[in-house]
Amino acid sequence: EFGNGCLWLQIPVVFEIYGKIWNVQARLGQGVSASVYRVNSGRASSAVKEFQVDAQGGDYGFLKESSVLEKIQGYKNIVTLYGMFTSHNPFGVATHCLLLELLDVSVSELLARVSNQGHSMWLIQHCARDVLEALSYLHREGYVHADLKPRNILWSADDECFKLIDFGLSFKEGYQDVKYIQTDGYRAPEAELQNSLAQAGLESDSGCTTAVDLWSLGIILLEMFSGIKLKETVKSQEWKDNSSAIVDHIFSSNAVVYPAIPVFHLRDLIKSMLHNDPKLRSTAEAALINPFFSIPFAPHIEDLVLLPTPVLRLLNVIDDNHLYNEDEYEDVIEDMKEECQKYGKVVSLLIPKENPGKGQVFVEYANAGDSKEAQRLLTGRTFDDKFVVTTFYPLSAYKRGYLYQTVQ
Repeated sequence: EFGNGCLWLQIPVVFEIYGKIWNVQARLGQGVSASVYRVNSGRASSAVKEFQVDAQGGDYGFLKESSVLEKIQGYKNIVTLYGMFTSHNPFGVATHCLLLELLDVSVSELLARVSNQGHSMWLIQHCARDVLEALSYLHREGYVHADLKPRNILWSADDECFKLIDFGLSFKEGYQDVKYIQTDGYRAPEAELQNSLAQAGLESDSGCTTAVDLWSLGIILLEMFSGIKLKETVKSQEWKDNSSAIVDHIFSSNAVVYPAIPVFHLRDLIKSMLHNDPKLRSTAEAALINPFFSIPFAPHIEDLVLLPTPVLRLLNVIDDNHLYNEDEYEDVIEDMKEECQKYGKVVSLLIPKENPGKGQVFVEYANAGDSKEAQRLLTGRTFDDKFVVTTFYPLSAYKRGYLYQTVQ
């Protein structure tokens, strides 16, 4: 977790990366061994993870994470590593850094936005599928992530999917070189036992397996469904005695909100990940064929506000009478294009004359950075004496001409 584990030097102002100057725009997170920054070169934005030299003067954390990331590159649900470099600060201290793809909102931030009222089935399914795809690939390659938690699952606005980050505790199955794995609240029972033995100076008979990642995901999905942080629940004796009954209770108290069949499938999917015995736990591959993933869900309007994409949707802008007069319709399209181009390159613009989507304005930008800027500056503006309401819209659906009747 990002915390105040150590005293850091002040935030760097710039990094020199491959001969180019990148300006530091913000610190995105800070941990015991590394800090993450958003950087911009004038043409592109990225993330830099800067590792502190450890107490022994070594660079174990950097070497560990970079070696894992290098071996698992090229998979869509895993953060992209662009390169590695050494930074020399004004005090003469050299630090090792990773140049990474810049991602967007984390599942941790999404959970903070729903408080005590779970996420939509569309969002839970999207996140579950993306993370299982990533784990399936990671586990096939023989790696255990070993620190899956909401903060380490981030949304990619340009690729429209969730991606895994932070491979600092990852290890090759059968060669566990990290004593303490996972984070409180998301730690599998066998990892809990191993951590306790290590604290007592004892070795456990066997290392942890890929099953620890499935346990963490089960807890994350249960939190997304319930809207409740379960850290205290999973520490309780009741949970240790009968976690299945607690999962049933959470589902029965939330089930009213959702249609029954998807709820049963999601409950069974989560339960399959939360067996105390790791050998009985579902694998990522098996979880992906759960019937929950064959149900088509539509996003709720909140989902489209929370998850940025390159497509912006403007509501409450166009009167019906503009749609049926051809000259007025063309004028409106031109006006909207002109306005929207102020914030970035517009690839296409659509205003449907009929439902679904009647009178809504869909603006496809060249990238999500531009659509986010447009969303920030257009929300609350007036157009024809009307307040503009904005949401994002899934690019994949827009490209297929599929306009959801959004669930309110």
